[in-house]
Amino acid sequence: MKKSLIPAVIVLVLALVAAIGSQGFLGPCVHEDGSFGACHWAGRAELGVGLLLAALALLGILVKTARRGLYLAMLPTALLGILTPGTLISLCAMDTMRCRALMRPAMTILFALSLVAALIGLLLSRGEERQRWA
Repeated sequence: MKKSLIPAVIVLVLALVAAIGSQGFLGPCVHEDGSFGACHWAGRAELGVGLLLAALALLGILVKTARRGLYLAMLPTALLGILTPGTLISLCAMDTMRCRALMRPAMTILFALSLVAALIGLLLSRGEERQRWA
């Protein structure tokens, strides 16, 4: 297995955990009356960003020739995942609410690790590209 595939696999797993978790075990508050607040939309946005990042990672695994470009696309996508809850989409006002206490830190960690893995993959793919042309 090529070294530059390992970060793509890591990004794929982290992105899927973020996407699935944002709608379940890491998701925002669930109100008893069926209503939802702004944090609901942050969770939905995280689902979309996580699925996009997972798709880019899957393409990075399958498509050899465009791997470097896919890693470049993963970087701002992961950054978007970090910035979505609380910065781009507001969360509940109370710090003890599930969206602030669980979802925001979990998504920050998952997408930050994805960002680091994508950066490592970019650097490794650059080295492989140089070897191919040598």
